[in-house]
Amino acid sequence: MIVRDRPNGLRLFLTMRGSILPSIWKSLFITTLLAVIVTWTHGQLWQHKVHLTIIPFTLMGLPLAIFLGFRNNSAYDRYWEGRKLWGELVLRSRNFSREVLSLVDTAPGHEHIRERMIRRAIAFAHALRHNLRRSDPGDDVARHLTEAEWAALRARPHLGNAIMLEMGADLARCRHAGMLDSIRAVTLDATISAMVATGASCERIKNTPVPFSYTLLLHRTAYLYCFLLPFGLVDSIGYLTPLVVAIVAYTFYGLDALGDEIEEPFGVSPNDLPLDAICRAIEIDLRDALGDPDLPPPLLPVNNWLR
Repeated sequence: MIVRDRPNGLRLFLTMRGSILPSIWKSLFITTLLAVIVTWTHGQLWQHKVHLTIIPFTLMGLPLAIFLGFRNNSAYDRYWEGRKLWGELVLRSRNFSREVLSLVDTAPGHEHIRERMIRRAIAFAHALRHNLRRSDPGDDVARHLTEAEWAALRARPHLGNAIMLEMGADLARCRHAGMLDSIRAVTLDATISAMVATGASCERIKNTPVPFSYTLLLHRTAYLYCFLLPFGLVDSIGYLTPLVVAIVAYTFYGLDALGDEIEEPFGVSPNDLPLDAICRAIEIDLRDALGDPDLPPPLLPVNNWLR
């Protein structure tokens, strides 16, 4: 996620970090080059003059802009829902550590069960992040589990779910050992269930993209509009055609590419959610609740990019 103040003046046009321009510059260059050629030949194509007026582009441009805006709103809804879900996970993780420390009594032979449950909550957050990003969870998850537990869980098909199954088993052990009564056990189980629900909702966003046919239609229409636009402008504005086409193409291509980028908010591009920083915040809060004096520092933006 880009974290910076909005640039002013000339820096507004020179800022590349977080800009969509690096993703669309090739298409923008080809479209502008086509506009230059059309302007140079005055709209002639193989000795035939292409007669287009601005009217069809006016009729096409308005619905295209509306549909691009609708699609970007849908993409941003997915982005914002992802952020709310990870905020919910932060809240539930904090509540879980407080509930474990305040509701679970100590008992002989079970001195470390409370710390183990809180460590598992940290491991769950890291496992969820890696599951959404299709990356290796080994280093981040293993250090919060015992060697035996990690060896038993690492091969499971869904690591986060396996961790929560172990969490439920510990809850049952606490109940059988008399460390929890039924009412407190229900409270803790509700928090665990809410954390699992948060993870499942993130997976729903990850595994259900915007329908491909809808995206393809917008891609094709935007490119067709911008490729034909020079033929409709050259007779009326002449040598300014490439400039106007470049501005229009930047807008349409940029909106199209931006929707693609924020549609899946759990990746590692500059405009995706800072899941590393959120997981680090959860880890700091829960390890602080355990009284750990060796807390890791919070992650800060590097070159205005918070990962």
